[in-house]
Amino acid sequence: MAKLGVNIDHIATIRQARKTFEPDPVEAAFIAEKHGADQITIHLREDRRHMQDRDLRILRETVQTKLNLEMAPTEEMVAIAKAVHPDMVTLVPEKREEVTTEGGLNLELKGLEEKIQELKKAEILVSVFIDPDNEVVKMAHKLGADAVELHTGYFANAKTEVDIDKEVERIKEAVHVGKKQGLYVAAGHGITYFNAHYFANIKDIEEYNIGHSIISRAVFVGLGRAVQEMKALIS
Repeated sequence: MAKLGVNIDHIATIRQARKTFEPDPVEAAFIAEKHGADQITIHLREDRRHMQDRDLRILRETVQTKLNLEMAPTEEMVAIAKAVHPDMVTLVPEKREEVTTEGGLNLELKGLEEKIQELKKAEILVSVFIDPDNEVVKMAHKLGADAVELHTGYFANAKTEVDIDKEVERIKEAVHVGKKQGLYVAAGHGITYFNAHYFANIKDIEEYNIGHSIISRAVFVGLGRAVQEMKALIS
């Protein structure tokens, strides 16, 4: 059964709109775990547009499942990760002007392998957020990553059944290559209650990281029910 990682960044986005104390991401993590989340995912951005350093520290103390920290592969973020010690770090590309992550990480970035090894020496599992490309998956393994999270945004943005099927097949092949390389394989970005069924036959996806769709659904039905419904879909 695939695991569900719930990204709670948008809880902090709402809070930061007024720069107040609510809604609290820590409470959101508690509710999500209580209703079936297998992992809590947060992205600590360079510009701190939603999650704050304090959120990360408190969540590290309160999350009972696993804490997955998405972050850019910078010296600042590596130092923060080593100090807080999340269960897993997912290295992602980051641009200040983007609304959300726009694609997979460039694995040819200077110093990336050294940062991966530095995190692993600190006994933190390392995942890289990459496009669903077979050669990129192999490169992730070569760099020493423990896991990959396949970027499903191109699939999510596809408009025709032909294009959707093409992207699903590309993801399926990348999953197969990842498993063959011995990597833990996750998927995420743009997965919703309306398109998750396309992955039903890709049994080797071990985890889905989903945020925006769950938080959007939670506005109308509550976070607990939203998590339960998504968990049922990916199962």
